[in-house]
Amino acid sequence: MDVPFFTGVNQSVLKQINILPKKYTKGMTVHAQGEICKSMDIVLSGNLVAYALSQNGSENVIFEFQKNSIIGANLLFGNANHYPMNIYCTEDSELLHINKSDVELLLHDYQFTINFVKSISLNSQGMNKKITIYTQKSLRENLLDYFSALAAEQNSKAITLSVSKKQLADYFGVQRPSLFRELKQMKDEGLIKIDNRQIEILD
Repeated sequence: MDVPFFTGVNQSVLKQINILPKKYTKGMTVHAQGEICKSMDIVLSGNLVAYALSQNGSENVIFEFQKNSIIGANLLFGNANHYPMNIYCTEDSELLHINKSDVELLLHDYQFTINFVKSISLNSQGMNKKITIYTQKSLRENLLDYFSALAAEQNSKAITLSVSKKQLADYFGVQRPSLFRELKQMKDEGLIKIDNRQIEILD
């Protein structure tokens, strides 16, 4: 199995552990809020999100997991080892679950330990970025940053959103009417052109 996370890890160590992939369909919950973390998961394919429910029942997407993302590494050996949020699939996905005892064995391998620490660091950076979104920037600033990142990725100022407006509102932790209102104001002020998921950055 070609898993980048295991690049450089001693093959004799890998042969001692039980690593079998498991498939999940779109909409399935992989880990429920409050569940004890008993494994480290590697996303082999698909897309998952960790979300929290607001008081009015809407979903606030806190974190997104794509191919080669790691889930649970930051919880596995902590005292507070319960999942703080629900994690579910936004599309058909395949995960590799490695139980705690096998992770302990793998941590004797230097390269695995380096990869493990890097994964925790990346997750922390992603969480810090999300905290910044919630606490330091306006919705307009966050939208412009998001659109600019997509423009760089798609190499065009005419971009295509890969998510729905609802998912975008959830990602920024706002209600859909607030998102629609801000997008309309940005359009009226000549900052963007918008046609469903097609957006052109004008300024």
